[in-house]
Amino acid sequence: MINVRFAVYLAMSLLVGMITREYARSLVASRLNDPTPRLWGRLTLNPKSWFEPFGSGMLPALILLLWAAGSTFLPPPVAYAKPAPVDPSYFRNRTRDTVLTALSGPSANLASAAVAGMILRVGAGGQIQLATLAFLLTSLSLMIFHLVPIPGLDGARILALALPTRAAEVYRNADQYLPLIVLVMLFLFAGPLIAIVRSLTDSLCMLLAGFTCYGT
Repeated sequence: MINVRFAVYLAMSLLVGMITREYARSLVASRLNDPTPRLWGRLTLNPKSWFEPFGSGMLPALILLLWAAGSTFLPPPVAYAKPAPVDPSYFRNRTRDTVLTALSGPSANLASAAVAGMILRVGAGGQIQLATLAFLLTSLSLMIFHLVPIPGLDGARILALALPTRAAEVYRNADQYLPLIVLVMLFLFAGPLIAIVRSLTDSLCMLLAGFTCYGT
């Protein structure tokens, strides 16, 4: 029963985490002179504006089913949304503002995780502790996952700045294949990818809360 309850807390945390990161990204882009998120109706906390069937639905649902079932294979609770429409041509300093926009989502998740870590450090117990742990784990998993340089994620947007113009264009255009790329990564590189995300998540959990999220 505790597995099912924790999976429910993870689902709620994923919803909050995704809304937080997508809103932060749209807000920062708008503050940096790009009107695109506002014109496309993405400067909002409404999850309907960013829901992506595979990344926001199927992928997290499969992961949460494993957590609810108490599986020995527990992938980090992650998801992704429809990329917020950002047009770097509006930025006054394209390189700097692109980096700031890309880092805004992970930064929002890290700030949320820091709050959760403080709550756990003061000794929250019972269901509050369980829900806060789920929120901490999810916030850190989202932050780290989105910094992986997979086209469509924040890490790729930053890496593209270091590539030659043509290569960067091809790399950015691969955003449309994000569901396929994620599936390939999960099937071919699931072990190393999950190990990296889990290891970094546990290290940050220890730093913020004083103990590891996976109990290792």
